[in-house]
Parts: sequence; structure tokens; C-alpha cells
Amino acid sequence: MSVEHDWITTPVTPDIVRGALDVERTAHGLLPHRLPAWARRQIPDGQLAMAEAQPSGVRLAFQTRATTIELDTLPTKRAYRGLPAPADGVYDLLVDGRLTAQATVTGGNVRVIDLASQAAELREGPPGTARFADLPARDKNVEIWLPHTEITELIALRTDTPIEPAPDGGFQDGGFQDGGPQDGGPRVWLHHGSSISHGSNAAHPTAIWPALAAALGGVELINLGFGGSALLDPFTARAMRDTPADLISVKIGINIVNGDVMRLRAFTPAVHGFLDTIREGHPATPLLVVSSILCPVQEDTPGPLAPRFDGGTVRFTATGDPAERAAGRLTLNVIRDELARIVRQRAADDPNLHYLDGRDLYGEADYAELPLPDELHPGPEGHRRIGENFARLVFGAGGPFAVTTG
Repeated sequence: MSVEHDWITTPVTPDIVRGALDVERTAHGLLPHRLPAWARRQIPDGQLAMAEAQPSGVRLAFQTRATTIELDTLPTKRAYRGLPAPADGVYDLLVDGRLTAQATVTGGNVRVIDLASQAAELREGPPGTARFADLPARDKNVEIWLPHTEITELIALRTDTPIEPAPDGGFQDGGFQDGGPQDGGPRVWLHHGSSISHGSNAAHPTAIWPALAAALGGVELINLGFGGSALLDPFTARAMRDTPADLISVKIGINIVNGDVMRLRAFTPAVHGFLDTIREGHPATPLLVVSSILCPVQEDTPGPLAPRFDGGTVRFTATGDPAERAAGRLTLNVIRDELARIVRQRAADDPNLHYLDGRDLYGEADYAELPLPDELHPGPEGHRRIGENFARLVFGAGGPFAVTTG
């Protein structure tokens, strides 16, 4: 830690956290979660337990005149056995909504995962510090977006002048507080999706496509994108039901196909049940159902998806038999057709329910220009393309989340 300042240490408390549904007090500090504690007790596997604790879209938000900020954290990083270690996760610092500085934290724990068996080994390491210096010496709104794929325990926040919580949203002692337009703040967008929504292959936390779309749409993001785990889990639907939001979207398809977890007979009522549950808490909120972006290996071939190693990198391929679609095996095209039918049927009684074909976000022309590096997830430019297209089609004029007057 630097010593050129008279530091003010501010405890990291829930009232400066944005984008999480829960916070857990640990031996080290505060651990943001993207599912509430009751839902976490129902999680059936380590994949979702890890994904929901990775703070995609979670940020600290406060007001200050500070020119130097330090944040002590204990990261838990993810690595795959046999593959090169990933780069340290990035912390994005925004001043008045603009990306102004970035930092990383070395050290921390490392969870080493075997791709074939999904067995994991935890190797413990020390905490570290993300440091941001030479910030403008004026009153400003500051956000620190946490690394989207690193579990991050928040230990201490130091500044050279005092801080105050940002005025809208976040937690109070009693839980999540809505900071929507009725309170004078921006609209709150609650989104659920897969690893693509979580931010796989994005370069830094404000470059995941939902964060890009939220910035362009002028909304506050709560991102429930869970790598490998957009599986129509009832506890996720109940968490969304209970979360204050002005806009809601659910991106459905890719995990169900690449995990080969359902047949068409089970899929249809599961979608209805998921939407029914959300509607219990949000009966008239604009609700958008989004199907998968283009993924050629799974368009017409069922899962399960299998990794293959290619020169030190991993690529994915579908292993199912296309002929079994007649028996109810799911592909992306089968799911797109069924989602469009379900939304069309329900929209007759629910005018605030909408459907978007994911290929309008990333389709054949996008794949030709910006191919999926591992045949499953978009790269950084792909995230930008998806975010920009979502903002244009959904938040733009005539879109289901467009601002209406009168």
C-alpha cells in the first residue's frame, strides 16, 4: 500500500453495492452474491454455485472527491487443468459513467477445474489491492465494477477524501432497494441468461454485452447471467419474481441444448412455469424472451456439447444425433420455434410480453465477420456487436424497452 496519503478507510458495506441480490459476511469481508441465500441452498451443482458468486455486473457505487482509491479484495480465480492460466480479472473504475481507470489484483485463491470431470481443487492464496490514482479532484460519482469471472470478497476501501453512498438503488440493512424512476433514478433492468450474458470471453466487466447495452440504454443493470446455468431453474425464477425491476429479459436456449438436460415435452411447460413465476411478482412489467444467438455447432445438432483441445485452446462440438429431433431432442432451431410459439400464444393475454430472435443480435453475417473463438462464446468484439444490437432493437425507438411518454 502506498503511504503518500492520509488514508480514510471506509468499511465495505451493503449500501454501496449495486447489481447483487445478496451479500454474505465472511471471515475476510463482504461477498456479493447474485442469488439470495434461500436460492443458493437449492443449487444442485458446483457450476452454478461458482457462477452466481462471480460478480458479473456487480459494482461499488459512491460519491467522492478522492483522487486515489484503493480496494482490498480476496479474489478466487478460475483455471482449467491443462490450459494456460487466465489473466488476472480486471476492475473497471467509472467516473460519472465514463471508464476512467482499470486495475487488477494479483494473488488470491485459484479454483482449478478438470473440464472432463468437472472436479475442482481450491488452491488458497493471499488478498491483494486494486489501486486507482490521478483521478479528477472534484465531486464525482464513482463506480468500481468487479471482475465478472472472479469470485471477489471485498475487504477494505481506502480513499484520500471521504466517500458517501450513491443516492439510488443498492442494499440497505433490510435487503435490496429499488432505485427506479419512481425514485428519480434510472430504470432497473433485470436480465437472466447463460455464460454469454455472464460475459465469457469479454475483456473486462463493463465490456460484457449486457453492461454495454445497459449503458447505451441508460438503465441500471442487474445481471443474472450464469455460466452454464440458464436452465429454467425455478429458484432463479422466484429470485427474479422477488427483485424490484422496471424491465425484465430472459435469454433461453443454449445451456439447455448443450447440456442435453430436457426434451421438448419437458421444455414447453418449464418455460411457461418460469414465465408464470416472474409474472407473479411483475404482472405488467415489460418482459422480453430472447432466444440464442447463432451457434452453428448446435443449430440443428443436439447436445451434449463436448470440449476438444486444439493447440492449447479449447473448442466445443455437439455430440448428439440430428435424427433424434423427431423424438424430442432439442436444438437451437427447435427451441427458437417453440419460444416464438409460446410467446405468441401468451401475448394474446399479456401485451407486455415480447420475443426477440437471438440471431438478430448475432447472426450469420456477424459470425462470418466475428466468428466464435471457441465455437460457443463470442469474443470481445462479438460482445460489443450483441450489446449494440440489443440497445438498438430493445431500448431504441419502437423497441419493447423504449421509453414511452404520456
